Amino acid sequence: MPYDWLEMLGRIDPAMVKRLHEQDEFVYADGALSRKLKLLVAMAFDAAHGAVNGARALANQAKAAGATNQEMAEILRVAYHLSGVGALYAASTALKEPD
Repeated sequence: MPYDWLEMLGRIDPAMVKRLHEQDEFVYADGALSRKLKLLVAMAFDAAHGAVNGARALANQAKAAGATNQEMAEILRVAYHLSGVGALYAASTALKEPD
């Protein structure tokens, strides 16, 4: 079972965890963008940053909000493209000959 950092934080600072939950409700609420889309974007961010447990939790929430496997696959393509391209950009910049 993965480490539940919120449970641990809740033991030492329940007020902070309460605010985190309130913030989640605010951020992921349906608005101009759907809750589902916001969760898919958040999952892509976590995946791009290597946050496996976060990506898993957000994928489960996105599925519960109606996301399909195809939608998850497509947003992960975007995350991969931007993350991979960033590595190539950083490397090519680092290898650039001085002016």
